[in-house]
Amino acid sequence: MKKAAVISIIFVTIAIVGIYLFLCLSYILYPIKYKDTIISYSSQYEVESNLVASLINAESSFDANAVSTKGAIGLMQILPSTGEWLAKKMGIEYSQDMLYLPEYNIRLGTYYLSYLENIFEDTRVVLCAYNAGEGVVRTWLKNSDYSSDGKTLDVIPYQETKTYVEKVEKGLDIYAKKLK
Repeated sequence: MKKAAVISIIFVTIAIVGIYLFLCLSYILYPIKYKDTIISYSSQYEVESNLVASLINAESSFDANAVSTKGAIGLMQILPSTGEWLAKKMGIEYSQDMLYLPEYNIRLGTYYLSYLENIFEDTRVVLCAYNAGEGVVRTWLKNSDYSSDGKTLDVIPYQETKTYVEKVEKGLDIYAKKLK
């Protein structure tokens, strides 16, 4: 009986440690900041909030000061030229420095996701367009090597974009739970 009790204690201890490590890893790999802002603009622009949060995680790991090697800025990694275009389209003030402001960046980035969702039917295609550019994705959709129906992508030709889409997709369920 003592041996069974010891084994049970060991099993329970391992289970508790495992759960703790999983939660710690989840917090590190899938942080959440700016929850209210994400939910607010997701609602306003009719974009799933978990998509916005997972995209932010993939783009910047929630670092508002992130700048890519290509010059994309902030949480949702918006290029200054895209930011200026979006602000003009939205009828709001713009300066490049404003892209570092979390609320402003999330507003523009979520609006841009909504814009892309109105053009492309498939979420994977939307993510490809966010990462590689709308024009590039239109070219892919016209190529039968990449798309069999002109609406979805069977193949994502850029490895960077393919990896990016996979990373965003991995976070969708996790962020759906975190944003409840």
